[in-house]
Amino acid sequence: MMIKKIALLLLIASALGSCVSRKKIVYMQNISTVLPSEKISYEPSIKPDDLLVINVFSPTPEAVMRFNLLTTQTSQSSNVTSGATAMQDPVFYSYLVDINGNIHFPIIGDIKLGGLTKTQALEKLNTELKEYITDPIATIRITNFKVSVLGEVNSPGEITVVTERITLPEVLSKAGDLTIYGKRDNVLIIREANGQKTFNYVDLTKADFINSPFYYLTQNDIVIVEPNKTKVNSAVIGPNTSVVISAISILITVVALLIR
Repeated sequence: MMIKKIALLLLIASALGSCVSRKKIVYMQNISTVLPSEKISYEPSIKPDDLLVINVFSPTPEAVMRFNLLTTQTSQSSNVTSGATAMQDPVFYSYLVDINGNIHFPIIGDIKLGGLTKTQALEKLNTELKEYITDPIATIRITNFKVSVLGEVNSPGEITVVTERITLPEVLSKAGDLTIYGKRDNVLIIREANGQKTFNYVDLTKADFINSPFYYLTQNDIVIVEPNKTKVNSAVIGPNTSVVISAISILITVVALLIR
């Protein structure tokens, strides 16, 4: 009888250990109740340490040549024979935004773009260019837009964003999604704005986060997925505890049946 009781208790413990609440796993559970929000702007603001590629266009191409600085990038095709001269591909110069939000632009000199959205920065730059060019049209691209993902995801690391627009679900998808041990209701996002770091938590199980300022990520955001209690406990008593309990319970049950 004692063996049977022990076997029953171990089976119950194993069952409880393997049960996970649906509310802790499923994303956006109340999506049908979320009301559409007002239009959310996801346009990134320019920050210190951003690398900007700026192109200037005009009906008079000769007039913009001095504003479009080029560097050269050496590349060699795989079918070029040994000893052949490497080809030089033109690459537009990247402007580093300094700690004060300034870049040093040809002819114009220092111009502050930090803290502005790309639309605002283009308006400011075009206004400055009108003193030198007729009907200027400038473009700006942030070339080092990246987001870091840490913690309980399948592929943690740094994610490069080419389009300058990415959402939190997209970033987590690129990181291989959360592991089964990741806390979906308490995802930390560290963001720097105006020289100050902010710390915010997002609950992925509730769909209303799609209307929050953290649905769209900005450059250099850090996303940290916290481990749940199961993973924390496994770090102390071993990750395979539930498997061991199940195996022992099955073994005791078999023994109990054999000596019955």
